Amino acid sequence: MDSQLSDPAVWSRIQFAFTITYHYLFPQLTMGLAWFIVFWKWRALRTGDEEYNRAARFWAKIFGLNFAVGVVTGIPMEFQFGTNWAGFSRYAGGVIGQTLAMEGMFAFFLESAFVGALIWGEKRLGPRYHLLAALAVALGSWLSAYFILVTNAFMQHPVGHRVELDGSLAIADLGTYLLNPWAWVQFSHNQMAALVTGSFVVASLGAFYTLRGIHPVQRRLYLRAGTFASLIASVLVAFPTGDQQAKLIGRHQPVTLAAMEGKFVGGEMAGVAMIGQPNVAARRLDNPIEVPGALSFLAYGTFESYVHGLDEYPEDAWPDNIELLYYSFHLMITLGTMFIVLMAFATLQSWRGRLEATPWLLWILMLAFPFPYIANTLGWMTAELGRQPWLIYGLFHTREGSSQVVSNGDVVFTLIGFTGLYFVLGLLFLFLVGREIGRGPDVEVSP
Repeated sequence: MDSQLSDPAVWSRIQFAFTITYHYLFPQLTMGLAWFIVFWKWRALRTGDEEYNRAARFWAKIFGLNFAVGVVTGIPMEFQFGTNWAGFSRYAGGVIGQTLAMEGMFAFFLESAFVGALIWGEKRLGPRYHLLAALAVALGSWLSAYFILVTNAFMQHPVGHRVELDGSLAIADLGTYLLNPWAWVQFSHNQMAALVTGSFVVASLGAFYTLRGIHPVQRRLYLRAGTFASLIASVLVAFPTGDQQAKLIGRHQPVTLAAMEGKFVGGEMAGVAMIGQPNVAARRLDNPIEVPGALSFLAYGTFESYVHGLDEYPEDAWPDNIELLYYSFHLMITLGTMFIVLMAFATLQSWRGRLEATPWLLWILMLAFPFPYIANTLGWMTAELGRQPWLIYGLFHTREGSSQVVSNGDVVFTLIGFTGLYFVLGLLFLFLVGREIGRGPDVEVSP
C-alpha cells in the first residue's frame, strides 16, 4: 500500500475519480429531467392545461440549479488533463481533443444558450417557442453526453485512429471514430440510467408532497410520470442496453468480464454469481451461489459458450482492483433489479388508483431517490476499473499517462482543496434546491 501511495499516478487517479464522481451527480439529473420538461411543455401546448406548464416551470428551476453546479464542477476536469495527465494528453490529445472540443462548441453552447430562455423566457417566447427552447436544451444535454461518451468509448475500444511519426495518436477516420459501436451502446445504456435518476427524483418529490398533503394536482403528475418513466427506463437499462454492453465486454475485453464475475478459471456453462467473495490470493470465488450457464448466455448468446478465466492472462493484464470491480458490478446489478421491481409495483398501484393511499410505498419512493445516483456511480466504477491497467485499452497504460513533474504533495493539496470547495458548493446547492421544493410548484414567479 505504501508503495502505491508513493506513486503520483495513484493520487492523480484518486483526484480525478473524486472530481468526476462529484461532477456527474449533476449532469445525470439534468439529462434525466430534460425530457420531462419537454413532455410537460408539449402537453400544455396540446391540452391548454396550465398544470403542465406549472410542472415544467418548477422543474426547469431545478434543472437550472443542477446545470449551474454541473458547469462549475466540470471545468476542473478539463484542466486535469493537462496538469495531472500530461502524458495521456500528449499521446491521445489529437483524438480525444476532437470530441471534447465538439462537446464544448456544439452541444454545451446549444444547451447553455437556451437554458436561460427556458427558465426566464416563457412570456417573451410564447408557448410554441418556449417548447422549442425546452427541446433545444434536452437535445443539447444529450448531444453533450454523446460527445463525452465517444471520447470514453475510444478509451474502451479504440477505433478510427492512426499512429503519427512521433508515436502520438491522430484521427484517421472521423466517421469511424464518431460512430464507434461501443459509443452507441454506452450512450444508450448511460442515457437510460440518467432517465432512471430523473424519474426517481420526480417520483420522490411527488411522494414527499403526497405524504405532506400539499400540491394535490402537481404531486399526481409527478407520481404518475415518475413511476411509469422509471419502470420503462429501468427495464431498458437492463435490456437491451445492458445486455449489449455485456456482450461488447465479452467480445473485446474478456479479461475484464472474468474479473467482473470473479472467474479465475474459464469454462463452458459459466454461471453468474448471485453471491460470492473474490479471493484473489487463492485464485477463487469463495462461497459462490451461481446461476449455471447464465454468464455464457449473457456474454456470448448460448449457454455452452466458453468464458475465459483470469488464469488465461498474465497478472499484469488483470484489472488492478478485482475486488472493488466485482462488488461494484454486482451491487449495480442488484440495485437495477430492485428498481424494476419497485417501479413495476408502484406503476401498478398508480394505474389502480391506490398509490396515493399506500403510505408505506410512498415512503419507499421518497427515500429511494439517492439509489439511482449510487447505481450510476457503481456503473462508471465498473467501466473504469474494468479498463485498467489501460488508459486506452490495448494501446496505452495508465502508468504512462500521468504528469511526471507533479508531486504527491501537489496532488494531495489540490485534492484537499477540491474536497473543501465541493463540500461548500454541495451545501449551497442543497439549500437552494430545498428552498425551491419548500416553495413548491404553485408559487408563481414572473418569467
